[in-house]
Amino acid sequence: MAKVIAEGYATLIAAGPGQVGEKKELDLAALITMGESDAVEFKSTLRTNLHTGQQDSKMEAAVLKTLAGFLNTVGGTLVVGISDDGTPVGLQQDKFPNEDKMALHLVNIIKARLGVHAMTKLHIHFEDNDEHRVLMVRSEVASEPVFMKDGEIERYYIRTGPSTTELTASQTQQYIKQRFK
Repeated sequence: MAKVIAEGYATLIAAGPGQVGEKKELDLAALITMGESDAVEFKSTLRTNLHTGQQDSKMEAAVLKTLAGFLNTVGGTLVVGISDDGTPVGLQQDKFPNEDKMALHLVNIIKARLGVHAMTKLHIHFEDNDEHRVLMVRSEVASEPVFMKDGEIERYYIRTGPSTTELTASQTQQYIKQRFK
């Protein structure tokens, strides 16, 4: 099983702003067992609302918010195809014809809404979990602030424990001043 970097389970406190401290290698099964945290997030789908069965831009926005939060904080790993409680769901609900099309779709929405520079810090691959295929996105720490475009508005997110938090304008200014010295 491929190894992934779980940057948040490691001792990152000693790392300075924009630096990555000691990393701990964990496989997918270990990530799922440990559950969601400041450096691990599970999403059931990339673009499909499981309640309606329809494609929903809110699902994509949730994925992008998480990635922006990872980029702006200490990095992390997003796993698509796993529910919040760690149950494998797989990728079939998103109805992509193949993994290449799914990865290309993700890259395109990242470039459009987070910016091309964000893609240089994100690493996408697919992996098997039991009998289900999942999409994994490992995020490094960004060297500059990453904003998410939401129509005409740009939003700023960070990770706060096992959730992603949007900062207000004044909080964003203060955070950026401290984080990106």
